[in-house]
Amino acid sequence: MLSDKLRFGTDWLDQLGLGKSKSVPLLGLDISTTSIKLVELSRSGKNYQIERYIIEALPKDAVSEGNLVDIEGISDSVRKAWKRLGSPIKNVAIAIPTSMAIYKKLLVPVSQSEDMEGMIESEANQIIPFPLEEVNLDYQVLGPSSSSLDDLEVLLCAARKEKVEERVAVVEMAGLRAQLVDVESFAMMTAFEQIQQQLPDHGMNQTFALFDIGATKIHCNVIRNGQQIYYREQVFGGQQLTRDIQRRYGISFDEAENGKRSMAMPDGYESELMHPFVDSLAQEIQRALQFFYTTVSVSQYLRVDYILLGGGCSMLPGLDDAVASRAQISTMIANPFTSMVQSSSIRLKELLLDAPALLIACGLAMRRFD
Repeated sequence: MLSDKLRFGTDWLDQLGLGKSKSVPLLGLDISTTSIKLVELSRSGKNYQIERYIIEALPKDAVSEGNLVDIEGISDSVRKAWKRLGSPIKNVAIAIPTSMAIYKKLLVPVSQSEDMEGMIESEANQIIPFPLEEVNLDYQVLGPSSSSLDDLEVLLCAARKEKVEERVAVVEMAGLRAQLVDVESFAMMTAFEQIQQQLPDHGMNQTFALFDIGATKIHCNVIRNGQQIYYREQVFGGQQLTRDIQRRYGISFDEAENGKRSMAMPDGYESELMHPFVDSLAQEIQRALQFFYTTVSVSQYLRVDYILLGGGCSMLPGLDDAVASRAQISTMIANPFTSMVQSSSIRLKELLLDAPALLIACGLAMRRFD
């Protein structure tokens, strides 16, 4: 049976034959390497409103390489975050790391679409390197194949049950309910819709490289006309700067992290540590683009038109300019809330600083309106 837990971000998928799910109150919950992010959205017509959000630090090393190491510590942080958020909603949408998901586009003959689940399970047996009883499996019909009118394009996605269940367990231990489980890159795609609306021609027929710069990894998502055409992760992130600060000033990890965020650092920090790190980060982003150009047939995409920077490190002073200079591509900070109404409880100045780190949580919160 296909799982009722693992679900795709439907907003960015061009669905055929699948109805919208009933809207239920839902929070977006992102469990990252260093923090918990919760976002609550509402909507009036087509207009979104951000009601409230919160970012709660996780215990050090509670999450490693996407694995939940300190289940109790993470659950406590989720509980604290929810209480600080002040929302009565207990249903949440969560996501598994993209590296823990197996997904592939398939062609299914239209003539056999009535037995879609049987076809999907048959294909899954061939491409998933685990027994099907050990995975959560789901699929999404994308639409007719561009190469054959007799076929449908279907996106198959699977994840190890243990990886899904440990995240569900964390949520339940915190007194909340996991309404659905998404994939992080899909959630980013959903949030990207809000950014795309702000661009000329709503970004159609243009290619975007969306970078989520986390504590330990850079996630590169290349998007064109609502479709993900490339995804890659590189091991490089903000914790490297934190460790540099630790070594340089002989302080604890938490002190270094807090100093980095507040920019309350000794003289010489910017020239000795931050600027070299920003340059290295810009170089890593340029390298990711080079991988894209060399591993994907880009004749139909020509080149990346815009770079968008998300994640906690994206707000480092001068990073957007450094990336634009190296890549020679227009670069902007990713803010999915720009076109949204802000509730009276939102502090706009803080939201502008936090927004790039809330991409996944925002995309998950938008699942409320599928």
